[in-house]
Formats: sequence, C-alpha cells, structure tokens
Amino acid sequence: MEKTISKSKLKATMLEVFRELEATGGELIVTEHGRPVLKVIPIRPKLSVQDVFGDVQGQLEFLEDMNAPTIDEWSEV
Repeated sequence: MEKTISKSKLKATMLEVFRELEATGGELIVTEHGRPVLKVIPIRPKLSVQDVFGDVQGQLEFLEDMNAPTIDEWSEV
C-alpha cells in the first residue's frame, strides 16, 4: 500500500511513520507543496533460487541446449 505525506508532517511524525512502514511493508511518497519529491520503500531481502523456483524443481524438461546461440531469432526481425 502506498501512502502520501507532506515533508512537514513527516518531520513531526517520522519515527511513527517509519515504524508503520517497517511493519506493513508499505511505500511512502513524500510531497512538498503537493508535488511528490521522494519515495521511501522498505528493503526487502533477496529470495534464493530455491525460494523462487523450488516448487518446479525437477519438473522442467529442456528440449534444446539452453546455451546455444539464438542468432536465427535475430535474423527474423
């Protein structure tokens, strides 16, 4: 969820706002005179290959060499 806050309001409530962002994982747009000037996003840990592809491990079958050049595809463009 993306939240918007002015610089002056952020200055007064920064610690509270940052704690909320940490807890929810939300994003924050900081404005100055109604114009967006900053975007604050939480740092998310990188997922491992196992986390991303673990559910399909051992289920994929490659019919061609994955490392083979793809020159033929470019000549068709």
